[in-house]
Amino acid sequence: MEKALNCKGLACPAPVLKTKETIEQEHPDTISVIVDSEASKQNVTRFLESQNFRTTVTTKDGDFHIIGTKEAGAKPPETPPEEKPETEEKKIMVMIATDRMGYGDDELGKKLIASFVTTLKEMGEELWRLVFVNNGVKLTIQGSEVLDVLKEYEKSGLKILVCGTCLTYFNLLDKKLVGETTNMLDIVTAMQLADKVINI
Repeated sequence: MEKALNCKGLACPAPVLKTKETIEQEHPDTISVIVDSEASKQNVTRFLESQNFRTTVTTKDGDFHIIGTKEAGAKPPETPPEEKPETEEKKIMVMIATDRMGYGDDELGKKLIASFVTTLKEMGEELWRLVFVNNGVKLTIQGSEVLDVLKEYEKSGLKILVCGTCLTYFNLLDKKLVGETTNMLDIVTAMQLADKVINI
């Protein structure tokens, strides 16, 4: 069964949510989704691949046409267990919504947030997700004082999520140099799975 979705003009994460709903309700073998923003293209493509679809993307008249084809013999994606074993490491998600810490002097605030991000490694294995939203996405772009630190975190296995809607709003999507462009569905899901969420 084939299914086509036109998600042009929809703000993120609506294209991902519509794609998710269609897959869950109709179980198509092939699904095509049209979106008109780079962030939505990345998010829909990544979601389809997480659901065991092979994807191809073409561009036509400024729109992105994403086609997902169900992999033959693919197993359904694993559902995370509702309860975690007591021996499992605690999962801490840190969400950073600013490129400076506190109020008062902006230069001091920028030094403090750089120090905070650098010191996060002291959480060890419990640091599970690092999420950047709103003005915080500016820490992931070229010229950021903490870019090298974030790249080291990512190299060590820490998953870094960067809000695609925020990057698009600030016109920074092509300047992001670390992390995975994400959407609110991924962020909310991560919140559900985390043992603790720290907001900055």
